Amino acid sequence: MTFSETTIDQETTSSEKTFLKLVMPRLELVSLIGKIQSTVPSKPAIPILSNILIQAEDGQITLNATDLTVSIKAFASADVKSPGSITLPARRFFQLIRELTTDQIELEETEFGVVFVRAGSSIFKLNAADKEEYPSLPDLSSASAFQVHSPTLKELFMRTSFAVAKEDSRHVLNGVLFQLTENHLTLIGTDGKRLAKINAEMANQPFNGQYIVPLKAIEEITKTLEEEQPAKLFFHEDKMAVEMGSVTIISKLLAGEYPDVSKVIPEKANMTVNLHREELITLLRQVSLFTSEMSHSVRFIFTEGNLELSATSSDVGEGKVSMPVDFTGEQFEIAFNPSFFIDILKHCKDETVTFGITDSFNPGMITDQTTALFVIMPMRLNTN
Repeated sequence: MTFSETTIDQETTSSEKTFLKLVMPRLELVSLIGKIQSTVPSKPAIPILSNILIQAEDGQITLNATDLTVSIKAFASADVKSPGSITLPARRFFQLIRELTTDQIELEETEFGVVFVRAGSSIFKLNAADKEEYPSLPDLSSASAFQVHSPTLKELFMRTSFAVAKEDSRHVLNGVLFQLTENHLTLIGTDGKRLAKINAEMANQPFNGQYIVPLKAIEEITKTLEEEQPAKLFFHEDKMAVEMGSVTIISKLLAGEYPDVSKVIPEKANMTVNLHREELITLLRQVSLFTSEMSHSVRFIFTEGNLELSATSSDVGEGKVSMPVDFTGEQFEIAFNPSFFIDILKHCKDETVTFGITDSFNPGMITDQTTALFVIMPMRLNTN
């Protein structure tokens, strides 16, 4: 089933209203609920958003949830006795279906705005909301689209989304930048203190464009992506969607101009050092226990063949660790936030990474043997 074929139509095609009635395996309904429940807002902007829209027709049930920024719909097979659509309180419905123990579940809508949930000899009644108030999902059937291997897309998302700002006043930083050129895709994420950028070749990607996808949408898509399953990406004006088997995630795009990150990516490093990734992560975790809450910085001291990491806090004490490195030249010092540095190292793929530095006041760049690069801003060196 394609995206356009599953576009929501909340108007009945019959002149006479029909009332939804269906039967389906309970565990399949539980699984379907699990695919959409995280999108239901805990504090909805409008009351109807605390509900989900359930549609049934042609042997299929479709569940829809939205917070007005990100929407998810998922479908499964069902024994549809009578087609129709209903809107139910999401969390109460989810909790009820999970608590039931029967193999089969029956849903039946009545003309009085009540939905019967039958499980064996048990009967429950849920009050339905007005389905006409539920927001319609956009039709992106005319959008530009291309297909990506799911594991590839998941890796691209995971290696950039960690660097994205969470609630920055510069709202464009709260998303991942997609740069599309013919047969090529670049993703960039940054919070102003660190940056992640990765490139990928995309066969059959015929169009150009720049789009900023909200972090929440990226996280929802990442959770849904399954191994060895193709994903189809749609982009159209201020919206995007990803179709993955029985699940479609639709998101508004962030409006605004993404900063020119090329200005912070070092063009040339005055010194480069190869670092053992796992060893450096271990040492940074150790020495970070001695950072102060105010600065939370670790000093990197490079000397001939050695890297010393140190941190001092008047409340805790002092920590110093070291590791052998292939550094030559005069002593060099620079400071970084250890948590940010560890995050970058965890998203590198190789056992050894290359660390490029210009001076103590400009960003450092970390690369591995893939197409990814990571940039981290230095912190002020504490003269004490």
